[in-house]
This record gives sequence, structure tokens and C-alpha cells, in this order.
Amino acid sequence: MNIIAYILLTVFVFCIMEVVTWLTHKYVMHGFLWYFHQDHHQPGYPHPFEKNDFFFVIFAIPSILLFYFGTVNGIDYRFFIGLGVFLYGLCYFMVHDVLIHQRFKWFKRTKNPYLIGLRKAHKRHHKHLGKEEGECFGMLFVPKEYFKI
Repeated sequence: MNIIAYILLTVFVFCIMEVVTWLTHKYVMHGFLWYFHQDHHQPGYPHPFEKNDFFFVIFAIPSILLFYFGTVNGIDYRFFIGLGVFLYGLCYFMVHDVLIHQRFKWFKRTKNPYLIGLRKAHKRHHKHLGKEEGECFGMLFVPKEYFKI
């Protein structure tokens, strides 16, 4: 594969990760692994880490393995799949933990309509404290209604 194909593969995997995230969030985090996600829906959680942070580790494992096996005999397609997963995870961290939940106080006063829309959609998701009746399970692609001013 040439470099353009590798770049396209990385972008494709990045986009597919939004679908994987939506499905995982709705059916796993709000399903049989609610135990790990529940504290994330409790306002004023008093600790710097949540049980929900367990999912960062779970999502990092495939990326790490793909990086490793994609470089054992030179760089191959698995490296770029791992790169797409990693880049999505980095964006997820920046949007979810930094922008929305302000676990780090880096982007407190954004005026960007896209970022404000992401924040609104996630706040709508968190208005439900239980695992049922959730909405807005995606992270980077949310319904356009949240971008209206």
C-alpha cells in the first residue's frame, strides 16, 4: 500500500470508531457494564478518577496491539488501523474529558459552534442519571439540532 492508502485507512478507521463508540456506549456502558459507567453519571463525583476510566484502558488495548503487530516486520496496515483508533481516542479524551467535563481546565471559554454543540449534546445525555432513557451516545458526530444558535 502507498502512503495515500494508509492515510485513507487511518481516516476511515477514525470515522468507524465513532460508530463503535456509539454502539459501545449505548449497549455496553449503558448495558451489562453499567457498573463501570454509573459513577460517570453521578453529579459531583468526588474522586479524580472514576470507574468509567476503565474504558480508556479497554479501548487502548487494541490500539497498542495493532501498533505492535503492525511494526514487527516493518510498518504495515495494522499500524495505521491502530493509528486511527489512537487518534480517535485522543480526540475523545480532548472532547469528553477536557472540553465537556473540564477534568483539565484547558478550554473553558470556547466560542466554537461545533464544540458548543458537542457540549450541549453531552449535557443532554447526562441529564439521565440511570442507564435507561439515554440519548446522544456519540461523541464527535451529534444531531444537528445541537448546533442551532
